Amino acid sequence: MSWHRKSVCVYCGSRPGNRPAYAEAARETGRMLARNRWRLVYGAGDVGLMGEVARAAMAAGAEAFGVIPAHLVSREVGKRDLSAFVVTETMHERKKVMFMNSDAILVLPGGGGSLDEFFEVLTWRQLGRHAKPILLLNAEGYWDPLVALIDRIVAEGFAEASLRDYFTVAADAAGAEALLAGAFAA
Repeated sequence: MSWHRKSVCVYCGSRPGNRPAYAEAARETGRMLARNRWRLVYGAGDVGLMGEVARAAMAAGAEAFGVIPAHLVSREVGKRDLSAFVVTETMHERKKVMFMNSDAILVLPGGGGSLDEFFEVLTWRQLGRHAKPILLLNAEGYWDPLVALIDRIVAEGFAEASLRDYFTVAADAAGAEALLAGAFAA
């Protein structure tokens, strides 16, 4: 049996964003994963917030399982010193491997790719395909407009109110840690 009890899939930007608080949230997330002996599952990049999470997690002793499609190895600077480094043919395979190797999903600030990943796991949850916890780490209120949009989707009748119950918002890594610990203990 491996040293980790649970694995957390972290979706986040391959860019650092414009606010230093985003990188700090990523580093704190990495340290939080290590502190709890949870394995990081992520997109295997060594750039942007992805790199920040992975370097902090590994520096604090966490295992890191990275998954990257072949066409992004150079663009996202595939981090090869991970506990596990998997190269897939497509983005779809990448997302599937990441999802299948995790017990929870944590979404930090990011761009279109992070939104794609979030909405895919949210839709799967809505359709009853999984019951894994999904968390948005809302550093600097980054996800506030997304949460408002989802509330609008529900209010306008395009989704059941239960959609809002399929994810939780944490203000920071400490909040995410408490939510994940509670979910994993259940």
